[in-house]
Amino acid sequence: MIPRVTATIDLAAIQHNLRVMRALAPQSRVMAPVKADAYGHGAVPVARALETAGVDALAVACLEEAMELRQAHIIAPIALLEGVISQEEAALAVYERLQVVVHDHWQIQLLETLPDSAQLSLWFKLDSGMHRLGFPLADVPQLREVLRRHPNWKLEGWLTHLACADEPGSEFTRRQIEGFSAALAGVPGPRSIANSAGVIAWPQARVDWIRPGLALYGCSPLPELSAATLGLRPAMTLESRLIAIRTFAAGESIGYSRRYVCPERMPIGVVAIGYADGLHRAFRNGTPLIVSGRRVALAGRISMDMITVDLRAAPQARVGDAVQLWGPALSADEVATHADTLSYELFCGLTQRVHFRHLHGPEDAPAPAAH
Repeated sequence: MIPRVTATIDLAAIQHNLRVMRALAPQSRVMAPVKADAYGHGAVPVARALETAGVDALAVACLEEAMELRQAHIIAPIALLEGVISQEEAALAVYERLQVVVHDHWQIQLLETLPDSAQLSLWFKLDSGMHRLGFPLADVPQLREVLRRHPNWKLEGWLTHLACADEPGSEFTRRQIEGFSAALAGVPGPRSIANSAGVIAWPQARVDWIRPGLALYGCSPLPELSAATLGLRPAMTLESRLIAIRTFAAGESIGYSRRYVCPERMPIGVVAIGYADGLHRAFRNGTPLIVSGRRVALAGRISMDMITVDLRAAPQARVGDAVQLWGPALSADEVATHADTLSYELFCGLTQRVHFRHLHGPEDAPAPAAH
C-alpha cells in the first residue's frame, strides 16, 4: 500500500546539525530538546540518533515524554523542563534517574516529601525576563540554602531562557544574560542560557550548557539567516502525490469559497493532503510546493483531504508524481511564512494519518530489538 502522505526523517541530518551546534560552542555541553515528539520528528528514533552521536543530555517537557524514552531503552541523561507536579512523579523521576528542573517554591516543598535518602538530580530555573517559569533572580541565596539542607540533592546547574534571542543586538537579551550572570556571581554550578538562536547570535550565551532545539531539526531560528547559510540540513521531508490533473478556462474558480480564479486557461493539480494531515488551512494562494522538480503554487483553499495547485510551471507533471510540501528542495521556514506561522508549528501539527519513516545514516545504525 502506498501512503498518501509521508514524512521522511533524515536522522543523519539531525546528527550533522548537532555537530554544527557543537562547532559554534565547542566548550559547551549540549542538552538536546526532544519534547513534543522531537518537534514532530519522532522522539524515540531522534533520541536514539542523538545518543549515538554523543549528545550530553536530552530534554523533554514532562514525565510522560521521559518515560517513553526510558521504555525505549534510552539511557542518556534526561531533563524534565517543566519539572514534576506530584509526589508520584517526583518518586518516579528519582527512580528513572531523571533530572528535574525546579522553577517554583511549591515544587521544592513537593520534593521535600521524598525520603531524605532520595538521590535527586535537579536544575534550578531562574527567570531573567522571559516571565514564564523560573525563580526571581533574587531568590538565588534561598535556593543555595535549600541545597545545604538537602545534601543528597545533586545540583546539575542553573538555567534560564531567552525571550528575544532571535533579535540580534536586542538590549533586552543583553540584560537577561547580564542579569543571570550577575545573580550567580561566585555561585557554584554549571550554567545554561542559549537556545538555538542564543547559540548562533549570542556568543556570551554559550556557557557550560547549550540547549539548541529548532536548529537540530534543520531550521533557522533567525529570520534573516537561512538554514543553508548556517550549514544546517533539513531533517524532515513531507511529501504527497498528484491524484488528478484538470485544465480549466480563464475565469473558472477553484475550491471552497472560490478563493482562486484562473487568470487564463491552465492546468490544476489535486494533491492528496489536507488539514486532516496537519497542513495549515491558513496557507494562502501562492504558497510554494515542488512538483517534478519545479516550484508550483497553491491555488485555492486547503480542504480536509486535498489541495489544488497551479501546474503552469510544471507542464510535464503527471498523475502519481511526488509533491514535496517542504524538505531539502523547499525550506519549512519559507513555507511557514505563507501561513504567518513558524516551522515549529508545521512539524508539530502533523497528524497520525501521516506515515513516518526514519532513515538511518552511517553514524546511526538502528538499535537491536529489545528481547
